[in-house]
Amino acid sequence: MSDNLYEQIGGETAVNAAVDIFYRKVLADDRINQFFDGVDMEQQAAKQKGFLTFAFGGPNNYTGKDMRDGHAHLVARGLNDSHFDAVMENLGNTLKELNVPDELIGRAAAIAESVRDDVLGR
Repeated sequence: MSDNLYEQIGGETAVNAAVDIFYRKVLADDRINQFFDGVDMEQQAAKQKGFLTFAFGGPNNYTGKDMRDGHAHLVARGLNDSHFDAVMENLGNTLKELNVPDELIGRAAAIAESVRDDVLGR
């Protein structure tokens, strides 16, 4: 079996399903949904699918801004560790809902954690 996380979780189909479920959870989460007011969620989901595909070891079709530039406007609005934690919780719950094994969820979480300081502009 491949040790490529992207392939292990089910490739494009799984990433697409995960992003759709993830944003439903995020938009229902009063801790963080204010950061998405006025955001084109179709465009946002497409960017997230490209980023997660790349981050999980799939083909690199991500053309968005880097994490620091892409979130600077949110940091200016107060984005902090508690919000990042809420996003991580929603991502973990999404992957659990899709029956991704805990070991792979841990690997996905480690990848997400690796960009925390950039996302938060530190």
